[in-house]
Amino acid sequence: MIQIRPVSDLRNKFTEIEATVKEGNPVYLTKNGYGSMVVLSLEAYSRLTSYYEMLLDKADYAAENDSRRMTHEEVFRGIREHINAK
Repeated sequence: MIQIRPVSDLRNKFTEIEATVKEGNPVYLTKNGYGSMVVLSLEAYSRLTSYYEMLLDKADYAAENDSRRMTHEEVFRGIREHINAK
């Protein structure tokens, strides 16, 4: 079940929110009735970001070992060509 709580609960009911996120469930916080933020456990956050961290590490390695450089125009042109070829 989705947990939606006011941001004030982060201060006033921290232990309840902590227990929810430790179970692997995100807690959506609102401020003045609008979405403000999401609280996740470190494990859940890591699952969401680990793939992209790995890709960034690969890109850093490739940049360190290749002297070629591209302008942003060249990069985006290549991306557009790839997308339009599909």
